[in-house]
Amino acid sequence: MGIEEIEILRERAEKFMENGEYLLSKGVLDIAAFNIQQSVELYLKYKLFQIAGDYPKTHSIKRLLKEIGKVTEKIEKVRSFMEENIDGISNLENAYITSRYIPTEFEIREVENMLKLAKKIRSFVDEL
Repeated sequence: MGIEEIEILRERAEKFMENGEYLLSKGVLDIAAFNIQQSVELYLKYKLFQIAGDYPKTHSIKRLLKEIGKVTEKIEKVRSFMEENIDGISNLENAYITSRYIPTEFEIREVENMLKLAKKIRSFVDEL
């Protein structure tokens, strides 16, 4: 994957975030949650590719974060971040499946929390 292709990951992460924020503002919570999850997933893959030249083919935010910890040699810092935010990270991961395949309703507060955590994750990995 070349520089142009990897920039597409970053751009798509941005677009998913913008779309998630817009959908949240319109009360379309299930699709907002999916967009927020996709934003985080793609941004983590973008960062991994920047650092290591590749990324695991997974939708797991936990796995992607752990991989970032390995390649940056900041395993403990990532582990600590994950422990502090494990419930929110799990909710983001679950949003991938539930928003697509399971008829479920999200509460506005849940999706707002997902959005806050998505931005927190991005800032965290940018500082590693």
